Amino acid sequence: MTLTNEQIIQIRELQPAGIQHKALTQGQLDIIYTNNWFNLWVPKDLHGLETSFPQGLAVLEELAYWDGGLGWTVTLCSGANMFAGFIDPEVAKQVWTDPKVCLGGSGQVGGKAVRKGDGYEISGMWSYATGAPHLTHFTLNAEIYDAGQQVFQPDGEPLIRSFFVPRDQVLVHYDWDTFGLECTASHSFSLDQVWVPASYAFQLDPSHKQSTSALFQIPFMPFAELTLLVNYLGMFKRFTDLVEKYYFEKSTDRKWADLHSKSRFKELDEIQVKHAAARKGILQLAVLLWTQANASEPAIDSSLLNEIAQKSRAIVSEIRNDSTALFPLLGIRAAQRTSELNIVFRNLFTASQHSLLR
Repeated sequence: MTLTNEQIIQIRELQPAGIQHKALTQGQLDIIYTNNWFNLWVPKDLHGLETSFPQGLAVLEELAYWDGGLGWTVTLCSGANMFAGFIDPEVAKQVWTDPKVCLGGSGQVGGKAVRKGDGYEISGMWSYATGAPHLTHFTLNAEIYDAGQQVFQPDGEPLIRSFFVPRDQVLVHYDWDTFGLECTASHSFSLDQVWVPASYAFQLDPSHKQSTSALFQIPFMPFAELTLLVNYLGMFKRFTDLVEKYYFEKSTDRKWADLHSKSRFKELDEIQVKHAAARKGILQLAVLLWTQANASEPAIDSSLLNEIAQKSRAIVSEIRNDSTALFPLLGIRAAQRTSELNIVFRNLFTASQHSLLR
């Protein structure tokens, strides 16, 4: 158990207000700030927790179990705060003096950055910045232009760089209106010829890390795949636990029990066993990845990265299919928006639309 009973009670009590507010409430943010969860992966010399990879995944999975929206927001924002390990150290030191610093943005290439003097002038629009209302900085990817011409890499592909931009230079478009993960407030944002210094650009690649922490030896793609995956695992575990509880309650009805009890519990048990085995397997891969990143001479096995990519997507596909199979069996209660079964189902299906693990 990574969370205390008091934390769990607070998270559960505050969940309905976050859904209604369509953004994390101040109470929810206070819990996150108090526990420094946005800085889960940030080096200790920048006031972060610098959590080990397996331990951090366990925290994210448990948060998602109790509140998928809060867990998703912590995952995406802590994942963006992880960029601290790739940002110019002097700039990072200034930014992370704020205990409430929170980065977030988009992995899309949604605009262009034109070289201007000692920096870049950025314009464009990006979608799905999780946590937009409380972000202190927005992150984005842009194609690079210099002297009026687009810059290309030696292989002919456009040169792309990542940037972070202070909130007061960004226009937020309040367009997040989904049936699940409401409190993530993943709004779009845009920039119109906003200049930032060159030190606000960074590259998410272990060869460009600015920290000695082993975490930054892990390539960003498997880091993103696994941190997102544990949200699905946490939410789906909560969903099947609630289904099991519903079945036990229905079993007190003799007619329902005679008609459905044996087959429904058998089907659910098979699903739970299957996913427990899949979870164990993928988390073992995460431990292996962490072990390789911690080696005295780090060497990440490409076949391990391929296995993580394939199995992560397979697990999410199975979760989506099994949720769909179970949901019609749960009666009108599961159709009520305030029912936790309904909330978790909506969160799962909204999360399943993320492009990374589809």
